[in-house]
Amino acid sequence: MATNPMLNEGAFERARENARSAYQVMTVQGTINKTFALLFICVLGAMISWTHYQSWAAFLWPLAIGAFAMALITSFKPTLSAFTSPVYAFLEGLFLGTISAAYNAAFQGIVFNAVAATILVFFVMLFVYRTGLIKMSRGLMIGIFSATAAIALLYLGSFVLSLFGVSTAYLTSSSPLSIAISVVICAVAAFNFLMDFYFIDEMTSHYAAPKYMEWYAAFGLMVTLIWLYMEILRLLSKLQRR
Repeated sequence: MATNPMLNEGAFERARENARSAYQVMTVQGTINKTFALLFICVLGAMISWTHYQSWAAFLWPLAIGAFAMALITSFKPTLSAFTSPVYAFLEGLFLGTISAAYNAAFQGIVFNAVAATILVFFVMLFVYRTGLIKMSRGLMIGIFSATAAIALLYLGSFVLSLFGVSTAYLTSSSPLSIAISVVICAVAAFNFLMDFYFIDEMTSHYAAPKYMEWYAAFGLMVTLIWLYMEILRLLSKLQRR
């Protein structure tokens, strides 16, 4: 059971069936290389939109919808991930560059702090996983999955409520409740890294997943990284508004 919807067990099971006829299999190093490639593409997109973020602001919704569409295609068709995941990374980069520049204009230096915090959390969770400080168990996986699903429902419900003019200050304000919710969401996003590491480890150690799954796994890591970065950015902005 994968909490990250992009790293779901069904996709790996399908990949395992195809792997028997594959000459190359998924490796940890290959996944790392693909992750860095997607990060580079994402940063490139962010640099493009950062310098003219006010002009790109008009394209936020199309960028978000386009990235979501690429995410869905990649999720349901992992065999296409070598083509769809770079497109996803670039669109997300354009989106993040625009959002980040707007935040940085309002709160000088906030983006650097958010990026630094995201990187720190990533390596802390990698250390926690590699050293076994937190053991992966079925109960923990179910807990992370449930928490992630609850957050998705919270955001969906809040979006629907906002369409009817209902206040969603519990998510957007700088109140203690809103800050507490952001802290919890950041923690859940961080714990998703454990699930990502676990499934990548499982598929490279115990299953002969085909080579294209490196792109799929790297894409899944990107989803978690971007989610965590956005949540940290929101949290820091709330703290600076107090």
